[in-house]
Amino acid sequence: MKWALLSVWNKEGIVDLARELHDHQVRLLSSGGTGAALQKASIPFTEVSAYTGSTEMMDGRVKTLHPRIHGGLLGRRGIDDGVMKDEGIHPIDLLVTNLYPFEEMAARGLPLDALVEYIDIGGPAMIRAAAKNHRDVAVVTDPADYPQIREALRKGGFSAEQRLMLAKRAFARTAAYDAAISNHLHSLGSGFPDVYTIQFRNGRMLRYGENPHQRGAVYGDRGIAGEETLQGKQMSYNNYLDLNAAARLSGEFFDPAAVIVKHNNPCGVATGDSLLEAYIHARNADPVSAYGSVVALNREVESPLAEEITGTFVEVVAAPGFSSDAMQMLKKKENLRLLHLPAPAEDRELRSIDGGLLVQQTPPYQECWEVVTDRDATPAEVKAMKFACKVCAHTRSNAIVFADATRTLGIGAGQMSRVDAAKIAIDKSLFSLVGSAVASDAFLPFPDTLEVSAAAGATALVQPGGSIRDREVIEAANRLNMTMVFTGVRHFRH
Repeated sequence: MKWALLSVWNKEGIVDLARELHDHQVRLLSSGGTGAALQKASIPFTEVSAYTGSTEMMDGRVKTLHPRIHGGLLGRRGIDDGVMKDEGIHPIDLLVTNLYPFEEMAARGLPLDALVEYIDIGGPAMIRAAAKNHRDVAVVTDPADYPQIREALRKGGFSAEQRLMLAKRAFARTAAYDAAISNHLHSLGSGFPDVYTIQFRNGRMLRYGENPHQRGAVYGDRGIAGEETLQGKQMSYNNYLDLNAAARLSGEFFDPAAVIVKHNNPCGVATGDSLLEAYIHARNADPVSAYGSVVALNREVESPLAEEITGTFVEVVAAPGFSSDAMQMLKKKENLRLLHLPAPAEDRELRSIDGGLLVQQTPPYQECWEVVTDRDATPAEVKAMKFACKVCAHTRSNAIVFADATRTLGIGAGQMSRVDAAKIAIDKSLFSLVGSAVASDAFLPFPDTLEVSAAAGATALVQPGGSIRDREVIEAANRLNMTMVFTGVRHFRH
């Protein structure tokens, strides 16, 4: 390497890197804030404006947009050497740059007039030029990749494979940057942009998709998608789907909670005075379905709970943390996947359909609970209805959930008929349903679901309401001495 151009917004590590480049006889070009940092550290460099012969202008909007800069990045060695010599252009072997923080400033809610000043022009242009000419130029856009530069200095330069890899990252960065700008501008004045561009990094191949004959991969570096297993086999496509469902539901609870999911539906959910108590109650709600399940826990796992988990075949356990003793205990199950349970990373839900994408956002809202029957709910019934309603909102439609104040007693999921969902929940229950509460994810179009639930022993029912036959259902509840609450909020999950 003979020449390197350094122009960064994020100056983390740039002075140390510049010093190492100088020590290896690499000549430095720089400008603006980066140049000021090098000057303060007494590192020799050539100012871009002195090199180009053009003064930086328009408050820094124009400084690197010059043929001597882009010629040095785009010039093909062995092809354009004559032109470069005639024009006094030095071949630039290394570009180190990162972009104005548009994404960060947009997230702060800056007004458009201020935000446009964080739309980088020269940076993306240089990155694309260097990446296009990656056969001759290495481009680094992330301080995390500075160690690769140091390694290249020790070895006498970058390999062709390294330059191609860095070019891929560079184009991905400019693509994401342009996508962020496009999405923000297209969404001004509306909830969703007219054009929606997305990018996910950190792609990893999976053994297969939902089934062995299908191919699959996972993308993402945040939330569930960004987590790597602490032990056990590689996560599967279905493991990720189930863990996503379990994690979302576990986030509904403040008390120690255990959520057990199978095929994207909860099969047992419970809270308790301890996480161990919660897990045992959740597992015992449906121990047959808990076999081969995914478990999400909202507290650190200690050794007593770890020992209990090893007594059942579980595919995945995710929690905010695991004690060292618990980790040792869980090592007995070599194939058991353990994951750190991160905070939610996304506020929009994306689902692919043929030829496109569905996007939805769930804004904060308050359910407006209204008792619509003659009999008011007891405090115990209110607690049970709230618990059942939380679980029901995370169960595939049509969904009916029976619960008491701290655990599920029966779950009917994914049925075409709501009354069939109720019958399945009752049939699967291993406990008495006398005095239980029942939740429905959508309104009851007929009294039949309520009547089936009452016959099983339920005394309270919570549903959104809104059917043209609400009056019939309310009359049935009064006749059966049930208390019923309307929430006004539907919870379909297709």
